[in-house]
Amino acid sequence: MPHLNVEIKARCSQPEKIRQLLESRNARFVGLDHQVDTYFKVPNGRLKLREGNIENNLIHYHRNNQAGPKQSTVTLYQSQPNSSLKTALTAALGVLTVVDKKRSIFFIENVKFHIDEVAGLGSFIEIEAIDLDGSIGLAKLEEQCRFYQQLFSVKAGDLVEVSYSDLLPDWQV
Repeated sequence: MPHLNVEIKARCSQPEKIRQLLESRNARFVGLDHQVDTYFKVPNGRLKLREGNIENNLIHYHRNNQAGPKQSTVTLYQSQPNSSLKTALTAALGVLTVVDKKRSIFFIENVKFHIDEVAGLGSFIEIEAIDLDGSIGLAKLEEQCRFYQQLFSVKAGDLVEVSYSDLLPDWQV
């Protein structure tokens, strides 16, 4: 079942400061996950297979490229580690790129925070306000993202408009 997300992604020069702010607000630390996201060539939206120690999902989403809060419609399919899914998708669709990252995952209520160290790109913070069942609404999700953007002192020049997959060179595959 698709759900609604609003996300902010930004370059982060002080990841430890973000971590301390989250801890000071009693954020629930889920863990540190080494994730490899394989993006596939698809005609609509984005499709990636996330393989990690904590999160393993096939993720399809539609999202506009813009600097501020970005609305996206997300469909998740929980996958099994070491399955043949990646082989089948690679054969059927072809690989666009691969993103390798170490991700610290935190939650405050419905807001998920990622402090990412992305191979070849550097440090980032993601703020992802999630509405799984339609009970929160777009306006509230956007408000939550803007609140944490301000709390973390994320400057407009640090905002990233695109996916990590768009930032990596094509030869990354």
